[in-house]
Amino acid sequence: MRKWIFAFLLIPLLLFASCRSTEKESEELPLPLDYPHLVYGLPSVEDTILPRRGFALGYSNKYRQALWVCYVLRDEDILKPKVKRRNRFRADPAIRFRPVQPRDYTRTGYDRGHLAPAADMLYSVETMTHSFYMSNISPQIPGCNRGIWKRLETAVRKWALQEKTLYIITGPIFKDDAKQMGKTDIPVPYAFYKVIFDLTPPYKMIGFVIPNEPSWRRLHSFAVSVEAVEELTGNDFFFVLDDGLENQLEASVEPALWGL
Repeated sequence: MRKWIFAFLLIPLLLFASCRSTEKESEELPLPLDYPHLVYGLPSVEDTILPRRGFALGYSNKYRQALWVCYVLRDEDILKPKVKRRNRFRADPAIRFRPVQPRDYTRTGYDRGHLAPAADMLYSVETMTHSFYMSNISPQIPGCNRGIWKRLETAVRKWALQEKTLYIITGPIFKDDAKQMGKTDIPVPYAFYKVIFDLTPPYKMIGFVIPNEPSWRRLHSFAVSVEAVEELTGNDFFFVLDDGLENQLEASVEPALWGL
């Protein structure tokens, strides 16, 4: 049933998508030419689903931030000439219900933390610009955003260069009694997750749960199975895969396969 719901929801998203890739993908698990960033399913159905050229996201009106961001990262994206990065945060014009403004973060003690990293989106002006929309931003403790979280993002780009094509899902994790950021009603995540699917055979997956706090621990100590991330978030990742393959990949956690 979930697969039929996904197919029904994906049709209008494909029509909305403004950019269509014409590049050939792997023969074993082909990405559709229409919109590759949602090919493995919506992790959850949120108030607003925004497909964009560089990524897709599911935005929650309750939390006033995305609960997931999905995107394909290829080695060629990283190797392309980089456009000039402009740290210009903007309210997302597609968010109609109380859109978050950059000033909401001012003097709160929190960084405007990217979910889809700007450094992954520097291969075009459009992807870079969209990464600075506030819908792609979540409150992060500076020591996390500029420390352990940055280390993980850097590692992901290294893996994309090694493995050629990755599918990445990132989002915040909240407690029931999540505190609010400053004088806003924007809840602060207690942790962030990142799920990575290596699309180059032999396929593998890994998940990470990073507390929203500074840490000098090594990355492998934060590695978990994708199944564990699903339990923490209530999301359902990769449900369009064959059940046998999905269960096998999501249950495994082998940091050594990723050089950790």
